[in-house]
Amino acid sequence: MAFSHLGRSACTHARKALDVNPRTTGYTPSIRIRRHTALRRTAVSLAASAAAVSLAACGVVDVGDSVEASPTKGDDITVGVLFPDKDTKRYEQFDYPNIKKKIAELTDNKGVTEYANAEKDQETQNRQMEQMVEDKVDIIIVDAVDSKTIEPAVQTAHDAGVPVIAYDRLAQGPIDGYVSFDNQLVGQVQGRSLVEDLGDSAANKIVMMNGSTTDPNAAMFKEGALSELQDKVTISETYDTKDWDPAVAKVNMEKAVAKLGIDNIDAVYAANDGIAGAVIDVLKTAGVAKVPPVTGQDADLDAVQRIVSGDQYMTVYKSFPLQASAAAEMAVAKVQGRSIEFDALTTDSIDSPTTKNIPAQLVPPIALTRKNIEDTVIQDGIYTVKQICTSDFKADCDAIDLN
Repeated sequence: MAFSHLGRSACTHARKALDVNPRTTGYTPSIRIRRHTALRRTAVSLAASAAAVSLAACGVVDVGDSVEASPTKGDDITVGVLFPDKDTKRYEQFDYPNIKKKIAELTDNKGVTEYANAEKDQETQNRQMEQMVEDKVDIIIVDAVDSKTIEPAVQTAHDAGVPVIAYDRLAQGPIDGYVSFDNQLVGQVQGRSLVEDLGDSAANKIVMMNGSTTDPNAAMFKEGALSELQDKVTISETYDTKDWDPAVAKVNMEKAVAKLGIDNIDAVYAANDGIAGAVIDVLKTAGVAKVPPVTGQDADLDAVQRIVSGDQYMTVYKSFPLQASAAAEMAVAKVQGRSIEFDALTTDSIDSPTTKNIPAQLVPPIALTRKNIEDTVIQDGIYTVKQICTSDFKADCDAIDLN
């Protein structure tokens, strides 16, 4: 059974998400998502694999183990993995280890991974990808530093016959697959959480601290959030955060406080947990009696602890093991020529500014608050109670019966 280590299926997680329908919202013009109700293969193939596909779409079974295929390559495959930075803690703490583990599981421990982190430098990442092509890896999973300027390296891989799967962020160029979260829905979940906490009133003044302009996901987070915030609150100031850098967010938040005054900030939309941490530090330094609601994303350990203590209102939990497993399964299926399994894992499709109909899998996000820590990150084995409830947070954990 695939994903059994998660403790619950992706479908269960989806039902726990806020009541937001991403199908009815607008998407950025350059990135268009289509959700399919059927696979793109023949009716005969669909009938043969329907049961496996329906369960795979909910993360319940490993279709690679369930459907017969004739691989064009054996288990001795090499998967290149490229990540953009180390500030986003989940990448090296959860995503890469889970990808590596799943590749090994799917290939009887014969498949290997090559890993590199660009540490926010797109030129470095392009060189890393080109080196992997020279090293003759079989496929590359890449989370781009800059979705646009990575295109030449993606083209180089494509020309060399090396498929590329975009991970988390949609890269431009001839991408063969995409696995991420429903990023429009992430922003909607964040925005709706603030409105539900504050109430629907233009008297509530919000500061928006968005992500990096080089990350297409950031635009979708922002648009999703605005679909919930507009006409329900007053957005007093808006900032972008270069490279998702918390130091940049700190400077921007200091500007907002100086301009507006702490008494005129009722909540802060922070696009991720790194930004949220910087925002909260600035507000505390400015002397707020109680930190106003601040959103986040990624469920970093320190963010979960801030939620426990009441300093951060919420974060968006995204099942990193589920996303990583999906990417690994897509990579192995693609290399081994398992078309049915690959289609079962990519029942959505997405357009980038350069490529149409990219096969995609979008994983649903969850709003994590003090009320559901146990049902999310603890249930899925991301953190233990002991890791969260250190001595500094023991009293706060006791207050919410997290023990």
